[in-house]
Amino acid sequence: MKSLYGKFALTTIFIMVLSGDLSFVISNVYYQHSLKSQNDLKITNFALEISEYIQKDPNIDFNDYLDHIGSIGYQLYIVNDLGREQFYGTPYRERNLSKKAIAAVHAGEIYHGIEHFPHKTFVTGFFANELKNSVGVPFTYQQRKFALFIRPDIKMMFNEMHLLFAWLLLTSILLSILFVLISSKFLVKPIVKLNQATKTLAEGNFTIHLDINRKDEIGDLAGSFMNMSRKLAKVDQLRKEFISNVSHDIQSPITNIKGYMNLLDDEEISYEKKQNHIKVIHSELNRLSTLSKQLLLLSSIESKKDLMDVKEFNVAEQIKSVIQQYRWRINEKELMLSYSLPETKMSGDPFLLYSVWENLLTNAIKFNVENGSIDIKLTNTSDSVEVQFKDSGIGLAVEQIERIYDRFYRADPSRSKAVEGTGLGLSIVQSIVQLHQGKIVVESGKDVGTTFTVILPYNVPDTSKL
Repeated sequence: MKSLYGKFALTTIFIMVLSGDLSFVISNVYYQHSLKSQNDLKITNFALEISEYIQKDPNIDFNDYLDHIGSIGYQLYIVNDLGREQFYGTPYRERNLSKKAIAAVHAGEIYHGIEHFPHKTFVTGFFANELKNSVGVPFTYQQRKFALFIRPDIKMMFNEMHLLFAWLLLTSILLSILFVLISSKFLVKPIVKLNQATKTLAEGNFTIHLDINRKDEIGDLAGSFMNMSRKLAKVDQLRKEFISNVSHDIQSPITNIKGYMNLLDDEEISYEKKQNHIKVIHSELNRLSTLSKQLLLLSSIESKKDLMDVKEFNVAEQIKSVIQQYRWRINEKELMLSYSLPETKMSGDPFLLYSVWENLLTNAIKFNVENGSIDIKLTNTSDSVEVQFKDSGIGLAVEQIERIYDRFYRADPSRSKAVEGTGLGLSIVQSIVQLHQGKIVVESGKDVGTTFTVILPYNVPDTSKL
C-alpha cells in the first residue's frame, strides 16, 4: 500500500506477528532448558509414590487402583518381567517404547523419557502423546517385577482449557488487528490534514486552520505548520506591497517624464518653462537612478552576505566625508550641524557602511525643520563603536517606529514626500548593520526629533575567507 495508513497498519501487524514468533521461540527455549526437566522430575516423583503405595500393600486391587489413576488424568503402561503388558487411561497415540528401556526399568533403573524427549517445539514435546515420552519406574507386586510407565493425559487435563486458550488467542489477535486499524487511522488522520493543508498552501491560499489539538509531536508539527503559514501569509503580503510600491515608484517618475516630454514638444512654450520642465525631468531621472541603485544594493546585501570586502578603515574620516558631500544641503536648509568624531579605526566593509552614514544623514536633513539642528557623535566602548545621529525634526509616532525598516514604507501616509525618497533607505541601513553583526536603536517622538544609534563591533569577521 502506498498510503501511510496502510503502511502503518501493516507494519504494526507485522511487528505483532514477529513479536509472537519471537515469544514462541523464547518460550520454547525456556521449556527445553528448564521446564522440561522440572516436569520430568514431578512425574517421576508421582510414579515413585504410586510404586511405593502398591509395594506397601500387596493385597491392593492392582487393576482398580491403576484404573483410578488413569481416570484422573494420566496414561499408564504396565509390563511385567514375563512381557505381559496392560494399558490404563487414554490410549497412547504411538507405542514406540524400546525393549531396551523396558529391560532397564526391570533392572531397577528409572526411565526419564520426558526429559530426554527429542528437542522439538514444546507443542510437539510437551503435548506429544507417545509412549517413549513418559517416565518409567520399577516396582514389585506379589513377587513379580513390573515396569510402570506414566505421563499426564494432556488432552484430558486441558480439553476445556485448550479450547478456552484457543478462543482467547483468536479473539486477542482479531481485536489487536481491529485496534491497530483504528489507532492507525487516529494517528494518520492529522497527517492527512497536514498534507491537504500543504497542498492548499502550495496553491497560494494562506488562510489555513488546522483543528489539531494534541500534546505530542504531531501537535507540535501542526503548531509549527500554522506558524509557518502565518509567516508565509505575511511574506506574501509584503511581496505584494513590494511589487505595488516598486510599480508605483517606477511608474510615477516615468509618467512625469513622459508628460513633461510632451510639454517640451510645444513650440510656443517659453524658454524659462522649458528649462523648468527639463529640470523636473532630470529630477525624475535621478529619482529612478537612486531607486535602481538602492534596489541593487539591497539585492547585493541579501545575495552576497558571505562576500563582504572587510578591511580596516577610519570610521571618523568616513563620516566626515559624508558630511562634506552633503554640506550644501545642510546649508541650503540652514541647519546647525555639530559633531564629535574622534579618530577611530574598525574593520568592516567601508562601501556598505558609507551607505549607512549617508542614509542616516540624508534622513536627518530631509525630515528636519528649518533652522533645526543635527548632532553626530562617535563613541568608543570596550568592544564596540557607537555612532549617533540626532536631529530636531518632525519625529515619529510609536506606530511609525514599528514600520520604519519595512521596504518602501514612508512615515507620511499621504506620500506627499514621495519625490524626496524611495522608502528603502532605513531597510538598507538595518540590513547592513545586521550584516556587520551590529544593531541599530531608534528613539523618537512626534515633533521632538529622532535619534538613531548604530552599534558595531570593532572587528567584523571576514566571511569571504572562511
